[in-house]
Formats: sequence, structure tokens, C-alpha cells
Amino acid sequence: MEKTLELELLRTLVTIANQQSFAATAVHLGKTQSAITQQMQRLEEKIGHPLFEKQGRQKQLTDHGQRLLVYARHMLAIHDEALLSLQNRQIQGLVRIGAPHDVSDTMLPLVLQEIAQNFPSMQMDVHVGRSPFLMESLKQGELDLVISNREDPSLEGFVLRSSPTVWLCGANYVHDPSKPIPLVLADGPSIFRRLACESLDAMNIAWTPRHTCTSLVGILAALRAGLGVTSRGVEQLDPGLRVLGKGDGMPALPDLIYHLYIRSHVINPVTRQVFENLKSRILFAGSLRERAVHFDAASS
Repeated sequence: MEKTLELELLRTLVTIANQQSFAATAVHLGKTQSAITQQMQRLEEKIGHPLFEKQGRQKQLTDHGQRLLVYARHMLAIHDEALLSLQNRQIQGLVRIGAPHDVSDTMLPLVLQEIAQNFPSMQMDVHVGRSPFLMESLKQGELDLVISNREDPSLEGFVLRSSPTVWLCGANYVHDPSKPIPLVLADGPSIFRRLACESLDAMNIAWTPRHTCTSLVGILAALRAGLGVTSRGVEQLDPGLRVLGKGDGMPALPDLIYHLYIRSHVINPVTRQVFENLKSRILFAGSLRERAVHFDAASS
């Protein structure tokens, strides 16, 4: 007799991962904690491997549990999407999304397109601003989803993509490595400001704050005017700008990883469903692209 993975058990597994505990999952699903434990025991019997292991007083997913969780999210997303489509039901509501200026032309459209395709009746309230302020708005419950290059283990999220960080200057900027680097910097908290200063200091390269600005628009204008150099995501490169590299005496900069975060303690099930759908579809699409790259490499 072939073993079948029951969707109810997979949905409980996903809820445990989201709620971070069996007790919270029991409250969320309206079941007893012993019923949740029994469901996971049945699921472990199905796959023949333990899904959880104790770490201190908490239970964490094993490697098999993590692998099954990825498949569970995909299967549930496809199931729910098929059910909604066949029943001709459309989820309605409002989702508030924040994104930094740096990726408003690249990553944000991908997220908005996915929501529009899968939730055509969903209203989207989009906020573009500075990443630290967007993250604060997310924690205050003023936003539901935020794209950010900041690592925050206190929030639930997943990786959208990584982006190279480069040294940018105006196309006609004349670089003189013998002089202190004139930096164009964000005014206030900025991960790009920190990366620029730390990387130059680590290589004992002199620098000076040539120009500060409160917005990316101002920074790009200063660069195009030839006022100096800045560290920024490669997405900002355009015909009016160029990249300085090792040959110009500039140190390497680390890639930044962009996440899509959801606010904590979400009550609205629509927000959770949009997030889970995005997570499943974007991660699955990334997995397919990665497999295609491996296949092409193996074939060549």
C-alpha cells in the first residue's frame, strides 16, 4: 500500500513552523496539544524519519523536517490555489507592502506581480522609503510585508535574492587614489554607509564625507554631478554612472541579501495567505532556476 501525505498533517507542520511551538499551534488551530503531537507522530510514521528534535526545552525541525516543510508549503499553496480557482472565489482585502528605494524598480515589481496574479481582488498599499524606517513600521504593525536587506532574526521572512554591492561614481568622475575618497553618504542610519566606511577603514584608505543626503534620489544626483563615490547595490548602475573596482584601488564590498518579512503576530488570515503564497511561489521558482542552471552546466 502506497503511503500518502495528508494535507491536514502538512498544514499542521507548516503552522508549527510559523507559530514556533506546539502549544501556540494548538491554540491557533483550536486543538489540544496532545492532538498536535499525535498528528506529527503520524506524519513521522509516514516518512519514516523524525521531524523534530529537542534543543533545550524547545523542539526544532530536523533536516528531514526542514525538507518536508519546503514541500508542504508548495503542496498547500497549489492545493489552496486550485480550490479557490475551481470554486471561483477571490480573496479580498488589503495588504500593506514596504520596499526600499534601491529595489523599487527590481524586486518590488516581482512581489506585486505575484500578488496581482494570484489575488486579483487584493488591494495593495505600497510604501517606498528608507529601509530602517520601513522595518520600524513593520514592527509597529503599520506595514504587513517589507522587503529589506537587514538581517532580523526576530521577524519571520525568506530570502528574495542576493545583490552585489559596488562602488559607484559619475560617468565623468576623475578618480585619484592618492587623495582621500570623497564619499557621498546617506544622512542617518544606512547599511550602505556602514559598509563603505568599514571597508575603507579596514584597508586603511583615507576618506572624507563629501556630501550627505536623506534620499537615494539625492545621492544619485550627487554622483552624476561628480561630487564623489558611494557604495550601493548594482541595481542603481545606469548610463550616467560607472563602477570603481580593485584596479582603482577600491576594496571589495560584500553582497547583500534581501528578505521579504511579515509582521509579527499576524491576526488577519489574508495577510498570512498572501505571504505563504509568495514564499512558496518565489522559492519554488528560484529552485527551478537553480535546477536549470545545474542542468545546463551538466549538459555543456
